[in-house]
Amino acid sequence: MLEKVLILGASGLVGRALLDEFKDGFDLYGTYSTSVTSLPDDKQFQLEVQQIDKLKEMIQSIKPDIVISCLRGDFDQQFKLHKELALELQNTSSRVYYFSTTNVFDGDFSRPHRETDIPIAESDYGKFKIACENILKEILDERVMVIRIPAIWGKNSPRLNLIKESIKNNKTIDVYNNLVCNNLLDVHLAKQLHFIIENQLKGIIHLGSTDTMTQGQFFEKVISKLPSDKSILRYQTFLDKDDTYYFQLTSNREDLPDSLQCTNEDILECLV
Repeated sequence: MLEKVLILGASGLVGRALLDEFKDGFDLYGTYSTSVTSLPDDKQFQLEVQQIDKLKEMIQSIKPDIVISCLRGDFDQQFKLHKELALELQNTSSRVYYFSTTNVFDGDFSRPHRETDIPIAESDYGKFKIACENILKEILDERVMVIRIPAIWGKNSPRLNLIKESIKNNKTIDVYNNLVCNNLLDVHLAKQLHFIIENQLKGIIHLGSTDTMTQGQFFEKVISKLPSDKSILRYQTFLDKDDTYYFQLTSNREDLPDSLQCTNEDILECLV
């Protein structure tokens, strides 16, 4: 019997990639906010982050083996929803895969960060993600896997569409020339999570391109592959200093095979 997988936020960029990657190996269910998904009508549910009772009804009805959260929305409401989700699953055997972010380290740009580093955030977004990670781990212990990800790109991603629109309208995009970042493609992420689930990898997992580029360099390469002769990038110095800073996830784990790792060039090739 196929495992039941409930994807919270199945209509978003990551959610759509997961639906496509998981469609043949799992019994899929998903939620959406405004735009419907590719799932059959009886397997997709409209859900807003404040509708906690509706979420509980769904959990009780579907009885998912796996819940994947790639939700967006109000931070306070999201925190409440994830806490109640964990409490609802507390006495089951269900596993949760929670997408977190590089921003849990946005209080320290001095170096790249590994899974063993203690999160330190300055932004509201980073602090909210840390709080969600902690409450899920507190309630579900080893049955929650925290998947931290960098900027996600895709052929129809908001980031790529912003660049295309900026080229079309000759609008400037500000980028940092001294901030090293890594990136990830939606379809690469979906394949990596598929492996993580199938092999029941545990704990915190950092994903992202294995090589480094500054934010400015990556945007330059994206634009160079698009039909444009316009220079729309405006270079900024991060923290107004000439030092090199890092908004980058690295990993000290060795359980994700090399065949599933990707470089920035791999991402660029797939992207445009």
